[in-house]
Amino acid sequence: MNMELLDSQQYDGVDPLASPSDGSNVTPATEYTPPDSPFPKQRLLQDSRSVARKKLAALTTEEKVSLLTAADFWRTKAIPEKGIPAIKTSDGPNGARGGIFVGGTKAALFPCGISLAATWNKSLLYQVGQHLAGEAQARSAQVLLAPTVCMHRHPLGGRNFESFSEDPLLTGKLASQYIQGLQSKGVAATIKHFVTNEQETHRLTIDSLVMERPLRELYLRPFEIAVREANPWAVMSSYNLINGVHADMNHHTLKDILRREWGYDGTVMSDWGGVNSTVESIKAGCDIEFPHSTKWRYEKVLKALKSGELTIEHIDSAAENVLTLVERTKGDNMLIEEPEREDNRSDTRSLIRSAGVEGLTLLKNEGGILPINPETAKIAVIGPNADRAIAGGGGSASLNPYYNTLPLGSIRQAAHGEVIYAKGCHIYKWLPVASPLCTDKSGKPGVTLEWFSGDKFKGNVVVTQRRTNTDLFLWDSAPLDQLGPEWSAIATTYLTPTSSGKHTISFMSVGPGKLYLEGKLALDLWNWTEEGEAMFDGSIDYMVDVEMTAGKAVELRVEMTNELRPISKQKEFNMTHKYGGCRIGFKEEDQVDYLQEAVEAAKEADIAVVIVGLDAEWESEGYDRKTMDLPSDGSQDRLVRAVLEANPRTVVVNQSGSPVTMPWADDVPAIIQAWYQGQEAGNALADVLFGLRNPSGKLPVSLSPSYLYTMSHLQREHALNPTVNFPP
Repeated sequence: MNMELLDSQQYDGVDPLASPSDGSNVTPATEYTPPDSPFPKQRLLQDSRSVARKKLAALTTEEKVSLLTAADFWRTKAIPEKGIPAIKTSDGPNGARGGIFVGGTKAALFPCGISLAATWNKSLLYQVGQHLAGEAQARSAQVLLAPTVCMHRHPLGGRNFESFSEDPLLTGKLASQYIQGLQSKGVAATIKHFVTNEQETHRLTIDSLVMERPLRELYLRPFEIAVREANPWAVMSSYNLINGVHADMNHHTLKDILRREWGYDGTVMSDWGGVNSTVESIKAGCDIEFPHSTKWRYEKVLKALKSGELTIEHIDSAAENVLTLVERTKGDNMLIEEPEREDNRSDTRSLIRSAGVEGLTLLKNEGGILPINPETAKIAVIGPNADRAIAGGGGSASLNPYYNTLPLGSIRQAAHGEVIYAKGCHIYKWLPVASPLCTDKSGKPGVTLEWFSGDKFKGNVVVTQRRTNTDLFLWDSAPLDQLGPEWSAIATTYLTPTSSGKHTISFMSVGPGKLYLEGKLALDLWNWTEEGEAMFDGSIDYMVDVEMTAGKAVELRVEMTNELRPISKQKEFNMTHKYGGCRIGFKEEDQVDYLQEAVEAAKEADIAVVIVGLDAEWESEGYDRKTMDLPSDGSQDRLVRAVLEANPRTVVVNQSGSPVTMPWADDVPAIIQAWYQGQEAGNALADVLFGLRNPSGKLPVSLSPSYLYTMSHLQREHALNPTVNFPP
């Protein structure tokens, strides 16, 4: 992909999943979007492995070895003269994002894994897989890096939202249908992460110590079910060690169990940067390394062959598996890769909305508060998540959705009576991205990025880009083919506040970074040492307060390079340069008492709907949550208590991908666990609140005993009379 200039139409808007922002999204009418396009016809599969063997026989040793590492960040190596095309991979489990991590091609955003699991609906998961295949093909990808089937072994797991359940049987059966639906359309599933990858904090170095029985009965079981029933064409090895041996070189799990016991005939790929050896990983059966790297493979593999540490049989086995994946997904198609495109179909939108409704889980409904009468009720919609697109968690599962539906907007569309709104409180982990208030040097929304070759800002600008998001973690989108492996860059943007006051700007840096305000150095993170929780190795978030005037732009300039920080890591990892990037956040000074505003709104209304929870910064790949309490500092719990005191007819909607403490649960009459519902989150919630559709979600994870009793009672009642819209 040519990264020299990002098209202004293709990359307009802010990615709400990477950094949720307030009020920057609106709820569209569901049917507003562009015309349909049919699913592409599935290519008839040949005997892929036998064809792969024939192609393998025509390759030189060097060509075989070249197949064992990726060609770039997302693609396999092509050998055109031998009829071998490259295939493209794409994240992820709840939507095919495409080739750019933040602000890329717009895509369909499905409910997250735990919400899909709450449906307990295998046929629905099959349909989701089919539609995800169409989305992957629109991104010109042949391999989807999904589904995630890691077990929920702890309620604080940062990636629990992305996985299905704590139950191996439920997880395996749903994953099997998801995979079959995806591969029925010719797109490869990549079941991940194999195996015992149940925590995110220290995930690269953690050693999962597990005895054989729980290994098989808990951690391996969903993989086994999916492999035996659906035969995913790819398996991704995990980062962690398993009983002292890294997953990519673990002979017991990859060879003894996956290959020999289960008879798996697909391809094993590493997680990104998850190869930890040359000889051992290939011998154990990690066929291909992602992304492209010279650290472990190619030259070192050739040397290992020469020394006898590896045999040509080892190379042939891995290369044949890679070629088999190419044959299964692309065959002999040597056409140039098409640009990524949008494919916003009405049937996909409808499926996402239905899946969202089926995942919404009614935990409590005392006194028949729900459903709300849309004709007569005056409704107060309150909470930090009420007017934000909290549609998914963070990390590899995030993407730039076609659109978002927000709870407040959807409720207003469905209600005939008055709807009033109050924020109630903030729950920021990091300040919202500054993007909505920023323009680049030309006056267009976004940031001007000027790239230099080398890390000293010397010479002429090699590449100029416009990015629309001030979340500039550049791990997969720096134009390295034009810059080389070491680069420096200057990001310039003009921030225009909507109010006057002492506002706050935040700055987080991946490599060395300096933030200048109006040409004056404001934050110097050139040699930062304290690591934050951002997914890609950034510093903590540093803040500076600035007196600003409404409507008057302030120039923000960042100087940054991709030298590795903290400096101590250069010796630890034997490298000097890595990703680079930064993140600029912004928050205007509060002008109102949000809690008091919420109380007044609740008093005026017939019923209060309080929408609380987490978001893509509190639940994300790369780190685990530190507490089950709702963020931050008790603000949401205080909000619920205050609203309930003002209006006893209060419904609490919790948006999270894993359990949270609910100290007010015994007092609140109605509670809905909303998970993360994707681009139709607002519409699905409104459907349920007003009784247009039944909330049919079942818990895929354990909550407290009182809630397990509540849910079992409600499910039993619904099973006896499934046509009833809520208990009376």
